[in-house]
Amino acid sequence: MSALPQAPASIASFADVQQLAMADMAAVDALIRSRLASDVVLINQIAEHIIGGGGKRLRPMLHVLAARAAGYTGNQHAQLAAVIEFIHTSTLLHDDVVDESDLRRGRKTANAMWGNAASVLVGDFLYSRSFQMMVELDSMRIMRILADTTNRIAEGEVLQLLNIGNPDTTQHAYLEVIERKTAVLFAAATRLGAVLAGLPREQEDALARYGLDLGFAFQIADDVLDYASDADTLGKNIGDDLAEGKPTLPLILAIERSSAAQADLLKQAVRNGGREALPEVLAAIHVTDALATSRAHAHGYADSARAALRTLPTSPARDALALLADYAIDRSR
Repeated sequence: MSALPQAPASIASFADVQQLAMADMAAVDALIRSRLASDVVLINQIAEHIIGGGGKRLRPMLHVLAARAAGYTGNQHAQLAAVIEFIHTSTLLHDDVVDESDLRRGRKTANAMWGNAASVLVGDFLYSRSFQMMVELDSMRIMRILADTTNRIAEGEVLQLLNIGNPDTTQHAYLEVIERKTAVLFAAATRLGAVLAGLPREQEDALARYGLDLGFAFQIADDVLDYASDADTLGKNIGDDLAEGKPTLPLILAIERSSAAQADLLKQAVRNGGREALPEVLAAIHVTDALATSRAHAHGYADSARAALRTLPTSPARDALALLADYAIDRSR
């Protein structure tokens, strides 16, 4: 049995959430480092590059906090959190190859440094390592949840590929990609906390709903920042989604609300990709109030996520999960 974390006096910022999860996350990080090890040097180099890239480990942190909020006092949550991080990291490696990205979190991507083939293969290594670790937990329920989740993530990758360069992408199609690519892993992370604690199905489903809605809020807020931020804030350049031909919510709304002539220009920008039309696209997004509407969508999902936590007893971990709903839409917290 692992020691329960010491809570700060109140949970008022992301730093407070990190402090609450610190002991659990130290165990997770140690496990990640030990299970990354391979006698293939290139695997170690690439895996260390991306795992050690300065990310906040949000998904594994969600799992350990959900487990604590559910009343879990064991130590299997550390291994599950590491599994979740390996799955997420493998998708990042594959995403950057598909998107031809050369920057993530302000650092060069693995594919920019070692090439596409090495990045894809190391992503496969992380996937397979995560399943090795799953099996060690000897729970068919856990394996089914994570197997279903990884399958849905793969479907989301393909759906996003179909949307690239497609200016007729609807809000529904956009949200379907978010659900599968981002939100399902958030939901699995929080559901598995409830599974470890043996909560009744109603509370388990509520924690999963919290994670799903948090994932929607987080990704929509990210997509807003792509038109309202910079590399220092988001770790990528403004307009990267446009450059890749990705029709995200701000652009979809701008197309829907523009005049026919303006909509044609925006659609052509999606088809062509690149940043040549970025000034015109930013102007259209501003005039149509697309960013404010997109932010309102993100706020709605964050509110729904917080509401889902009401089925759990009050605790510092539950307060931390609620704070993360605020953080998802306001990264300055």
